[in-house]
Amino acid sequence: MPTVFEMIINGDIPSKKVYEDDAVLAILDINPRAKGHTLVISKKVYPTISEAPEDLIAHMFSVVKKIDSAMRINLKAEGTNVIINNSSASGQEIPHLHIHVIPRKSDDGLSFFPPVCKYEEGEIDRYRSLIEIK
Repeated sequence: MPTVFEMIINGDIPSKKVYEDDAVLAILDINPRAKGHTLVISKKVYPTISEAPEDLIAHMFSVVKKIDSAMRINLKAEGTNVIINNSSASGQEIPHLHIHVIPRKSDDGLSFFPPVCKYEEGEIDRYRSLIEIK
């Protein structure tokens, strides 16, 4: 069964497009966290960033940069949140790679970060060694 994003890309579901090329589609989110909340969606289905080719990821972020610029200039955003929910454990609802670009203002009342967690004694070094890229 196609994802909702595939149906949007195919024109089966209407959307409010802000950008499109051969590889990506950017649309306004219909359930925005802030007005102007945009989704940059890969046209080819990759469930998470781990499966996507690096050139596509780089291209998607170049589109994100352009959208960020438009938000700062035209929406007077003071900043943006750029978010990828990467698998259902992180809150990804649609298994199709997409990047959220959310315009922000200092007084908007939004918060996206979970509470801070603490490392036990010596635990941070173990995590560093598990994540370190060699």
